[in-house]
Parts: sequence; C-alpha cells; structure tokens
Amino acid sequence: MKAIQMSSFGEPDVLKWVEIEEPEPAEKEVRVKLHYAGVNPAETYIRAGGYAFFNPDLPYVPGFDGAGVVDKVGKGVTRLKTGDRVFVASILAKRKTGSYAEKMVCDVEAVHKLPESISFEQGAALGVPVTAAYRALFHRAHLKPGETVLIHGASGGVGFLAVQLAKYNGAQVIGTAGTEEGMELVRKAGADVVLNHHEHGYLEKVQGVDVVIEMLANVNLEEDLKVLNKFGRIVIIGNRGSLDFNPRLTMAKEADILGMAVWNAPIDEYNESLIAVEAALKNGGLQPFVGTILPLKEAAEAQIHIVSSRAKGKMVLKIAED
Repeated sequence: MKAIQMSSFGEPDVLKWVEIEEPEPAEKEVRVKLHYAGVNPAETYIRAGGYAFFNPDLPYVPGFDGAGVVDKVGKGVTRLKTGDRVFVASILAKRKTGSYAEKMVCDVEAVHKLPESISFEQGAALGVPVTAAYRALFHRAHLKPGETVLIHGASGGVGFLAVQLAKYNGAQVIGTAGTEEGMELVRKAGADVVLNHHEHGYLEKVQGVDVVIEMLANVNLEEDLKVLNKFGRIVIIGNRGSLDFNPRLTMAKEADILGMAVWNAPIDEYNESLIAVEAALKNGGLQPFVGTILPLKEAAEAQIHIVSSRAKGKMVLKIAED
C-alpha cells in the first residue's frame, strides 16, 4: 500500500511517498481503509524530533486522525464489523500505524462509528481537535449547562468543535475570530455572541464569563482574568511565548488557571470523550468543518501550511475517493 513515511527526523522533506506492507490487526485491533487523514500541528513537532510527548521509532508513518471504512477486524472485536463507516482518533492508542496511509491499524477503542450524515472528510477533522475540545470543556473546566464560556480562536479546528460541544451541552457561548469569514463560521457553529479579536477593546463587550478556552495565553491571559466570574476557570490549550502579569488578579476571584494537553488524558477519560463524540455526531450535536484539502502525496506541504497559516476549520489529506 502507499503511505507517507519518514526514516529520519528533520524538515518536511523527510516525509516520503513510499510503498509499504499492509498492517495486520491483532487481537482487539481494527484495520481501517482510509479515505481522509487529519493534519495536526503536533505531527510537525514529532517530525522535527525531540518532541516531549512522543518520539517514535523509525521508520514511522505519521498521523493520528482519519476516517474511512473498517477493512478487517482482529480477534475479540465485537463492536465493529467489516464495512462500518468510522473515524479514527489514535493519539493515545497502544498501537497506531499512522493515518498518512491507505490503511491503518489501531486499538478498537480508538475507532468509532461515523453516521451517514457526516462525510469522511468531516470524520478526519475529529480526532485530536475534538478530544482536545472535549477535555478542555468537560474534564478540565467542568463546564455546566447554563454557564457562559468564552472560546478564543473559535474558527479554528479545536475552537469550532468546542463551540458546538458547549452549545450541545447547554452553555452560553461567546466565540472570537480574526476575520469576517471566520466570524461567520463561528456564528454557523452556534455561538450566541461572536467578536473580532483584532478589534481594539473587544473584550470590553464581555461580562460574566464562567469558563475561558484560551488558544493564545501569552496575549490574552491577563484580559481573560478581568472578564472572568468569581470561581471561574481558564483552560490553556495554546501559547506562543511568555508574559508578565499580576497574579493578584487570580486572588480576588479565586480563579483557576488550568493547562491542558490531550497526551496527558487518562485513558478512561479519553475513551469517554470518544463515546460522547460518537453520540453527539449521531444526534446532530457536531458538524465538523473542513478547511484545506490536499492529496496525501502533498503531506509535506500540508505540514508546512498547518503551522504557517491561520487555519479555518481542519486541514485534511485526501487518500481515496469517497
């Protein structure tokens, strides 16, 4: 089968289009014939080498997210069968052969059914972004129905899904984006209020926030604390530098500042999030938005693009015809 494989760490040109053997599923594993694979910034850090969370053995086929059809099941698999439409979220799977390929194998717990209402390209847009959104909202912030959540960067891969999950669970949602196009996407996701985060003083329009989902903490953290309610929670998903701020801002409101990384999720919480996502897809609570689509052969270009542009929605690689 065809796949993208790297035999050394380095720049994007280490990603090669090669022919490799099809992986075989072992007990409680599933093989999926992929139609699309998701592209995540973490995959660029892994490719470069020295990534703190994951340093694979070489040669290595990248990719944690994908969608397609179950091709073969291992012994002991009863929840899925050959021919099922599925999405794959394998970042914490014990075995993951990589989604930048025509076929991949991983633990059955990381493979979930994809309803007919969700396309394969949308299914590939789940994985890392949706589990990050779910963990931030519910495992770290413990968002409750009726609370108000401010989601920065709500037009991006994680933010767009976080808006929908929060609305589906009864929260009031304020979402931000940096362009009119991005703001329209956030409205379509269901946000109650949409703000332009490039507009001077935009957070002056915000009052009474219980939870903040923060994508750029070095820029926004101090202002987040000012709009937060007493006992509010800020979950940091993204950061690109350091900052100097007065910690006294946390004291008056007894605010919690929480870090978040999907890699740290206990496996039971991770599996719980995938079950909840499958239910939300089935019941209409999630409609992933796909941005850029590139062919699998252009995986190197995709990895350049994912870290150098302000993406709207999720970038995916096309592997097979729908």
